[in-house]
Amino acid sequence: MTSFPLRDAADDDAPALAALFRRASLANPGDRAALLGHPHALAWTGPPPPPARCRVATDGAGGPPVGFATTTPAPGADGAVELVDLFVEPHRWRRGVARLLVADAVGAARDSGTSRVEVDANPHARDFYEAVGFVVVGETSTEFGPGLRMHLQV
Repeated sequence: MTSFPLRDAADDDAPALAALFRRASLANPGDRAALLGHPHALAWTGPPPPPARCRVATDGAGGPPVGFATTTPAPGADGAVELVDLFVEPHRWRRGVARLLVADAVGAARDSGTSRVEVDANPHARDFYEAVGFVVVGETSTEFGPGLRMHLQV
């Protein structure tokens, strides 16, 4: 497996990550039509300020971003973090990038004393999230239809 070094996102990463976000979002045929009908959903505005955490996987030291993940404190302040972004370049899918980013988010959550990582998952991503340890705890409504509420205990 190829190594994908991780680093914190910087403000100047915003254009590259926004383009990655758009490519990855549109690469899922089950979501493409809905997203193209709602162009605002394809806009990523940049790394959020702390306490959010945005991590970037790169294509080697100093290489371009190949994926990113953002976590924020979960609503309700009960010791959880929310995985709000997990996007990987489509040509890098199934190469361990998303798994690496999730493991990094889980490790950071554990190190900070957080009890779990939560996510509102696209039903198309259910198999991936279950493979990395998330469990379905319910359903949620999204702008584009039903989603899955999932969490992973850390």
